[in-house]
Amino acid sequence: MTKATIAGGVIAAALLVLAFALFVRHRDLERLGVPAEPTPAEVEPSAPSVAAGEVHPGFLYGRVTTLGGSTWEGRLRWGGDQEAFWGDYFNGRKDANPWVVHVPPERLPEERRGFSVFGIEFGGRKRDADFVRLFMARFGDISRIEARGGDVRVTLKSGAVYDLDRLEASDFDDGVRVWDERRGEVTLDSTRIRSIELLPAGPSRAAPSRLYGTVRTRHEEFNGFVQWNREDCVGTDELEGRTDAGEQRFRFDTIRSIARRSPEGYLVTLLDGREVALSGTSEAGDGNRGTYVDDPRYGRVLVSWDAFERLDFTPGGSGPGYGDFPPGRPLAGSVTTLDGRRLAGRLVYDLDESEITETLDAPAQGVDYTIPFGLVASIAPAQSDEGGTARARVTLHDGEELKLERKGDLGERNAGVLVFAEGRPSPEYVPWADVERIDFEPPQAFYPPLAGR
Repeated sequence: MTKATIAGGVIAAALLVLAFALFVRHRDLERLGVPAEPTPAEVEPSAPSVAAGEVHPGFLYGRVTTLGGSTWEGRLRWGGDQEAFWGDYFNGRKDANPWVVHVPPERLPEERRGFSVFGIEFGGRKRDADFVRLFMARFGDISRIEARGGDVRVTLKSGAVYDLDRLEASDFDDGVRVWDERRGEVTLDSTRIRSIELLPAGPSRAAPSRLYGTVRTRHEEFNGFVQWNREDCVGTDELEGRTDAGEQRFRFDTIRSIARRSPEGYLVTLLDGREVALSGTSEAGDGNRGTYVDDPRYGRVLVSWDAFERLDFTPGGSGPGYGDFPPGRPLAGSVTTLDGRRLAGRLVYDLDESEITETLDAPAQGVDYTIPFGLVASIAPAQSDEGGTARARVTLHDGEELKLERKGDLGERNAGVLVFAEGRPSPEYVPWADVERIDFEPPQAFYPPLAGR
């Protein structure tokens, strides 16, 4: 065998090893949803446009760095046409729960898991409850989001860091659209993104039309910025529907009001006075996912289609800017137990929420409330309304009382409260069933203004 033949064999073997290594790397990255490197064609921007310069402090703004090292800075919209404002929420699932270690194993809550057939429960045995929680944070509370292999790391303004499971459902997977004033508009797939730094927007040239109005239900009305069907939030978004003449589309900035007129349809009144009855669309009935309202009294509510009666649009500005969201601070207050003890200190609610920017989530009469703890003065879990139905009484710092259903963060699956008393080496754990009342210390200058900007 000649030296040339040996050298050729060595080179061929090396190429095979290299090819196999690249295949394994590509396979592993693909499994995590992180391709090795973007290609220029996959991040090709459109031509710069006037829209790229339409940056206003109320809209998301930031700097996106790709895996290849390119940076794009400008107005952001998640998923291309979804979250657009600082009050919108970034969602994911946490990798782990660091608070569980403070609870003695024998006191950890348990749950029974079985199955049902025709309403009859079968089997099931008790096991430790799932303490890994979902993550929710307003974009205005976040400083940085970055991809880290199989995780998405979120750093809040407060300095708190959360690692989210990238393989679980996460808003990071939706990708982001960037209006870069210098380079144009681009939509970046999440598999191409290394990091996103959220920043205050620069000087604005225009204030885009944001949807604002009053949403009425059979029992209540809510005022604030609106997202119809959880998504449509600016005047250029379109409402779709069907009339006798066929499919119709209306820009929201041409609409005065939307009123429910049947389980599957609604009446649209336009600014010019015309009325159009729409039905048979994904915007009504089972296809309607509800309407978000950023009501400053409560943070955010989601009005279900079943509860929805009417929406009247009015001007409302473009909302708070990034600087209007101060860094979160630890929850603090006291817990009164059913046997009369009172424990005071730093609190961790439901073995999860530990900052005032985190939220209390519970429903009432077809409306889901998402209330930042900075607005909550007290919670009394075991209350009843006039009909004898079990309710929890949530009192806000402005004095308003809400009677919410004992579901979500107020339900029986609540994992209890940790109280870190000053000067004590370890926290005290209070099971949810032992809680009579929780009182929270009032924060200062917590919630940003939501209108008139």
